[in-house]
Amino acid sequence: MSRIVTYSPAYTIVPTYECFNRCLYCNFRVDVGKASWLEIETARKILTSLKGVTEILILSGEIHPLSPQRHLWFQRIYDLASLALSSGFFPHTNAGVLSYEEMSRLKQVNFSLGLMLEQVVSLDVHKYAPTKKPELRIQQLQWAGSLKIPFTTGILLGLGETIQDCYDSLRVIASIHQKWGHIQEVIIQPYQPGKQEIYKGKPVGKEEILEVVAMARKILPPDVTIQLPPNLISDKQLLLEALQLGVRDLGGIVAKDEVNPDYPHEDITFLKNFLRENGWQLKPRLPVYPQYYSWLPPHLQMLIQDFLSQHQDYIRHPPTS
Repeated sequence: MSRIVTYSPAYTIVPTYECFNRCLYCNFRVDVGKASWLEIETARKILTSLKGVTEILILSGEIHPLSPQRHLWFQRIYDLASLALSSGFFPHTNAGVLSYEEMSRLKQVNFSLGLMLEQVVSLDVHKYAPTKKPELRIQQLQWAGSLKIPFTTGILLGLGETIQDCYDSLRVIASIHQKWGHIQEVIIQPYQPGKQEIYKGKPVGKEEILEVVAMARKILPPDVTIQLPPNLISDKQLLLEALQLGVRDLGGIVAKDEVNPDYPHEDITFLKNFLRENGWQLKPRLPVYPQYYSWLPPHLQMLIQDFLSQHQDYIRHPPTS
């Protein structure tokens, strides 16, 4: 069994917090028209100041597909990814539900894309969120496969779903991956209550998290990595047990978790030391897993080759369970 766990040294850029969805558990969104958009020059200054970061996670609220602002919103996301590329970073975009054409364009300036499936059943917390319809998100996973885009997805726990719902959701992800082979990682994201949300639920219990992790490792193909965000787990023993069950990635370790702003990440040195003391080695990775390097446009492949030639500590092979 591999004793290597990976993470991505990351920073989150937010084009806009505006979002026409109203998920009841959200601690990220701002009402449409109530937030300014990130300007390119402001982003340039931010990127210039960063140290020890490789991934730029472009995480945005959603502008309605029929909004007259949609084109400008998408162009801002594209331009931010291009800026990150030209500044020496590796962009990964998660901007909600996108069209096939939008995804195709973003492939040219991103090393991977992401969208949480969340669950394949409609939940009450999504009743005011049109693009949280499961069929729309399943379609996006399929489009990503047809476009040969390395993809990150995942499920949410603690929002009214059942264990059977989790099983069904993981089966759908596995089925899509078996057809296209493009899902590099699946995030198991437990709910934690935040200050801004309407939902106000209870944190997910340890037993449920471990049950779903074990289920995911049995259902998902072995080449799909399971990720568990460490900042959403208060019990370090739980993290160790999850690793024993097959978790091999801790996601982007960022200065601020924009989706869960009340739950900051611990210092990466502390996390490395804790894992080393318990027999695990924490190693950095890029936002695209090694088995997908050849899928990327040639100009992105060249950037990876140049980077890895100068950074020997980054993984060259995907983590295995």
